[in-house]
Amino acid sequence: MKDDLPHLARLPVPLITNVMGSTAEEFAELVEAVGARDEIAAVELNVSCPNVKTGLDIGAVPAELERVVAAVRPRSSKPIVVKLTPNTSDVAACARAAEAAGADAVSLINTLRAMAMHPSGDGPWLGARTGGLSGPAIRAVALAQVAAVAAAIDLPIVGMGGVATGNHARDLREAGATLVAVGTESFRDPAAGARIAGELVVVENACKTAQDRQLA
Repeated sequence: MKDDLPHLARLPVPLITNVMGSTAEEFAELVEAVGARDEIAAVELNVSCPNVKTGLDIGAVPAELERVVAAVRPRSSKPIVVKLTPNTSDVAACARAAEAAGADAVSLINTLRAMAMHPSGDGPWLGARTGGLSGPAIRAVALAQVAAVAAAIDLPIVGMGGVATGNHARDLREAGATLVAVGTESFRDPAAGARIAGELVVVENACKTAQDRQLA
């Protein structure tokens, strides 16, 4: 907040800051500090963090997730977006827990837990053995989970996961996403967000034209 936020605040877009912690208390402290800054429009909770006591992702257990969001909600008047973890047996139940605790929106999916083996044969490539898988490989999972959450809650949904084209963005919108986020593709193409937004307009206009022809 000391070094980066003054620079980010110059960007001509609303700033949504992602925070993460291992306990409800850590989340609440961060949300209060971040929410006090006028430059920040909303706060996103990354609940894919392991609980220090159970080892499970906080966002993977509906009751634990609801407890964390309920602890955070009174600490800021800013909109709270809960970034749901896909590493759970029932993402819809987790979304309902976030909604019940006072979340203003949810975003999904976060990365899938995965492993890569070192080519030398020395075991896992990553020091922590597993890491987060993102990009095109998770797109089908994102569609399924966004659809499940959209059927379960009434909150706005930010859909993400392997979006690289306007067609991918439209698929997420069709699955129930209110907004679409672009992540990994931006590393390959820094202008991906603007490009995909433009492609999405073209795709949606073409679909509308086709529907109008069918109706006629």
